[in-house]
Amino acid sequence: MPPAVTSSSSGPLLEVDPLAVELGARFDAAGRQLYLVGGSVRDVILGRDREDLDFATDAHPDETIRVIQGWAEHRYLQGIRFGTVGAKKHGHTIEITTFRKEVYPEDERKPAVTFADDLHVDLSRRDFTVNAMAVRLPTREFLDPFGGVRHLSAKVLDTPLDPHVSFGDDPLRMLRAARFAATLDLVPAPRVVAAMRDMASRLAIVSAERIREELSRLLVAADPSAGLRLMVDTGLADQFVPELPALRLEQDPVHRHKDVLAHTVVVVQRCEADLKLRLAALLHDIGKPATRAITPEGVQFHHHEVVGARMARERLRALRYSNEVVDDVTKLVEMHLRFHSYKDGWSDSALRRYIRDAGALLDPLNQLVRADCTTRNAAKAKALAALQDDLELRIARLAEEENLKELRPPLDGLEVMAHLGIAPGRVVGDALDHLLELRMERGPIDKDEAYRLLDAWAAEQGLAAEA
Repeated sequence: MPPAVTSSSSGPLLEVDPLAVELGARFDAAGRQLYLVGGSVRDVILGRDREDLDFATDAHPDETIRVIQGWAEHRYLQGIRFGTVGAKKHGHTIEITTFRKEVYPEDERKPAVTFADDLHVDLSRRDFTVNAMAVRLPTREFLDPFGGVRHLSAKVLDTPLDPHVSFGDDPLRMLRAARFAATLDLVPAPRVVAAMRDMASRLAIVSAERIREELSRLLVAADPSAGLRLMVDTGLADQFVPELPALRLEQDPVHRHKDVLAHTVVVVQRCEADLKLRLAALLHDIGKPATRAITPEGVQFHHHEVVGARMARERLRALRYSNEVVDDVTKLVEMHLRFHSYKDGWSDSALRRYIRDAGALLDPLNQLVRADCTTRNAAKAKALAALQDDLELRIARLAEEENLKELRPPLDGLEVMAHLGIAPGRVVGDALDHLLELRMERGPIDKDEAYRLLDAWAAEQGLAAEA
């Protein structure tokens, strides 16, 4: 339930976190203004809990530091050149920013920040009206000069000023509009959409790191569909993930193959809100344009998962994702079609290889495979679901019989070297690979049998075990 709003002679009062009121009293005692602003106010109105609190003040950073000295548990000054002083207090992350306006100069990747003289100017330069509301502290007086509450109620996303001005101040706001369309269920006003189309190319001046963070926040929304469609429809996606809009063309005019972009959006939505899994869903079919072929049997995308994995790696690197994210998402994309050969029957050894290759990504891979089934053919969907159920049951049964989390050679490198009397080198690795292959084929192997198998391999290689 939204918090209670009371009124006074000066206007409505908003119930806010007591910590905010406490901090406001400190600024008031120092002769300075302090306002709770942005998403902190929006979420209070929506009744959403949040641990981070954003404030705006007429105090410059050096004054802010003096006001919170002895009050904040920790201070963070990394953003001080942008007018922001960070702090921690009672588990809350606090950011206090001097009234400002910021503009991206033409072709510059970093905003030029200048301080504003009053709150109204500061609010007018914010991204959207739903984030341009404020609460004066410590009095709790609610201020809404640009109709943010009205827009929240009407589910409209609009900008305080002309959207061309707002997006000129910071082009990343266009991508943020897509995120808010997903996370807040807001519909961008027509003028906002028009400005996004007009200015999409300006996103090129924003750093890859900032784009990555905004995309990540969009992807883990409960349902990112509206945001993804807005990204593509306005041309934003062309600027940083052009592989996505390219999927719009992948239709078979003869056999009426499904729209791959629409399919991709559905797959993303059906996956758990995990960043790696959602990224894999977003990119799992991007290899299709390069592999598309129309045959008498219909449209085909031979080996698109291999091509797509390579493309996904390049795109994720360009967006400055961590090596771990890049490697895991690439593996998910590359393996997402392997399940479909299961209908031909897998031996236990094939199942072990699938488990080994997936590793810690086995559960996300199974989720991606299930989400990827978007066919409207009820019989086909039922058959695929049953096949997936059978695969997962077999994995569970095999896991009970064998230690599948420890799919490794039955001997380690030290044991191989001691038994064969050899030094570290390529031969040790070859021996371990051979033993692992046997483990894949046969299942668990005890130590005695492992040494016999090692001796047989060594003899084939012209090596003699140490007596």
